[in-house]
Amino acid sequence: MFLWLLCLSIALCMILFKLKRRLLHRLASKIPGSDDELPFIGLAHKFTGTTEDILNSLQKYSYEAMKKNGILRGWLGHILYFIVVDPVDIEVLLKTSLEKDDLHRFIRNVIGNGGIFAPVPIWRRRRKIMVPAFSPKIVGTFMEIFSEQSEKLVTILSECAGKGEVTMEPYLCRYTLDSVCETTMGITINAQNNPDAPFLKALKNMLNLVCERIFHLWLQPEWLYKFFSQYTTHQKFLKEIQDFVDEVIQKKRREIKKEKYLKSEVDRNFGLSNYKTRSFLDLLIEFSGGENGYTDLELREEIITLTVAGTDTSAVSIGYTLKLLAMYPKVQDQLYQELLDVFGTSDRPIVKEDLSKLKYLERVVKESLRLFPPVPFIIRKVLKDILLPSGRILPAGSGAAISIWGLHRHPKYWGPDAEIFDPDRFLPERFDLKHACSYMPFSSGPRNCIGYQYALMSMKTALSAIVRRYKIIGEESGPVPQIKSKIDIMMKAVDDYKICLEKRIEYK
Repeated sequence: MFLWLLCLSIALCMILFKLKRRLLHRLASKIPGSDDELPFIGLAHKFTGTTEDILNSLQKYSYEAMKKNGILRGWLGHILYFIVVDPVDIEVLLKTSLEKDDLHRFIRNVIGNGGIFAPVPIWRRRRKIMVPAFSPKIVGTFMEIFSEQSEKLVTILSECAGKGEVTMEPYLCRYTLDSVCETTMGITINAQNNPDAPFLKALKNMLNLVCERIFHLWLQPEWLYKFFSQYTTHQKFLKEIQDFVDEVIQKKRREIKKEKYLKSEVDRNFGLSNYKTRSFLDLLIEFSGGENGYTDLELREEIITLTVAGTDTSAVSIGYTLKLLAMYPKVQDQLYQELLDVFGTSDRPIVKEDLSKLKYLERVVKESLRLFPPVPFIIRKVLKDILLPSGRILPAGSGAAISIWGLHRHPKYWGPDAEIFDPDRFLPERFDLKHACSYMPFSSGPRNCIGYQYALMSMKTALSAIVRRYKIIGEESGPVPQIKSKIDIMMKAVDDYKICLEKRIEYK
């Protein structure tokens, strides 16, 4: 009798669940799906392999979406997603669907309600404080830090030059982490000279665990995750990261109190000139209202967010650009000539004024970001039915996966040579987008990345330092670059950016 009642209850729940979602199913049926969809599980079977396999599937469905007027339906069990590659539809999505998808909850376990993944009400308030902190004038004050760290990077790389393949990923991550820690927290952890720095190891291991949870369904339920060994490791590294940042915050609070005690309010000047040596932590405390502003928890969330985002994004982008320069020696030669025109054969560090002269470097970086955007997909919740400009309706309760990868390779907007690596497509006379959202390596809309100028400055500084001193050698490619990649929160090269370095004759 009990078993019969249990079966009946389950059946009734399933019927009610389906009835409740009948509108969702009806609207979804009007948008084409993939031929790979299976009954009950949808496309779930295509997302069970390695992170390289998963990225390949996402790329494949992006191309399918191009062929089906810019949008493709995909069920993952009972969860409905749409892959979107049409920039006109994407603009509307990014302006109207501001909530991040539930898949982001695993990274949110690490960074809390930091601005990137925070729920909309929290994000709105914090965004108002973050925007002025990332003003071009303030970001420009960090140039000296990027320059110093990039010089340290090329010095360390001299030990690898002429000795065969070098895996660039760890060197680039240590460069970006040192830069980020100094600009964000005002501290020096010297990861470039200390690969075993505890904070670096905790951060890397933590992100690996988060990625593992996202792509393995059995690790997702909180109650079930606690039975796996990964949970203990997850909590260990999380505590290390939080304790480290909390200690930095407390030290900064004490410094501010001491400064306030020693200096009268009359003598203090809060003009932008004072921010030259101030970190984002200083700025967030000040802009949020000082002692009455952000709590220690809120500061921790924002600092960890900035550290995670700033470290991986820039390192990945530099790595892909180096791979491309190795594959296209003519592009590298042209870039090197531009660097000679600006710096000659001197080994002076780069300064902020040099960046505006490096026009070809900017085009190379932009083209690298077009073909290999570090964040290839943005996923948003659809909380209410959305009528898109294309005429399709995305039903409430679904998710929209905006494929930046597909968008940047869409021949309708980039021409028949969309897959070809060509930095000169960004020449002023050639760069004529049909729609603003056709190019968005740092997202678009209200929740776009406010740190894009910071990231570009870090990338250009490191790339100029490396290419000035070293010739980058790798396997040359045809017009369409093939770099095996995987999705580990961000898109990364499977080989961790293996290249060969040879010292330039001028600097031997």
